[in-house]
Amino acid sequence: MKRDERIKKLLEILKNSKEPVSGTYLAETLSVSRQVIVQDITLLRSTGAEIVSTHKGYVLDKKDEFTRVFKVRHSDEDVEKELSLIVDLGGKILDVFIYHKVYNVVRAEMNIRSRRDVANFMEEIRGGKSSFLKNTTSGYHYHTIAADSELLLDIIGNELDKAGFLAEPKGYEPAELKG
Repeated sequence: MKRDERIKKLLEILKNSKEPVSGTYLAETLSVSRQVIVQDITLLRSTGAEIVSTHKGYVLDKKDEFTRVFKVRHSDEDVEKELSLIVDLGGKILDVFIYHKVYNVVRAEMNIRSRRDVANFMEEIRGGKSSFLKNTTSGYHYHTIAADSELLLDIIGNELDKAGFLAEPKGYEPAELKG
């Protein structure tokens, strides 16, 4: 299992647990040593994840959610791929918005958290209820993405870049839109 996948699974385990999770359990479940778990926890903490060590194990402070704005561009055919990539990596797509030179920022809530949400969204679009907001601005648009850590947001950004979806901010765009 790759490090990025392991960290995502580690966060999922902590997030879904109602009680402290022992390092031994995490190591066995993720097929790594306790030392690797300690390193992963240290890395997650350094990126802002609120992981508390107790005498019974690790606990994720679930109050904090990290967000970042990503500017992207792709074809209509790649929308499902883009959204699925984000949720598969543990991201939540809070919204989509465009920066229009006349209308300024036009934003729509999405709250897509799973593949099922992606499928429902795509079904509504394909059903002719509406078209993609991005088509107003030649495919350029933004998403506010939430995740359990800055590290997960970094991973999502890297994967969006690898897929060719990230777009460079333009000089005329407001600073708060530049991620």
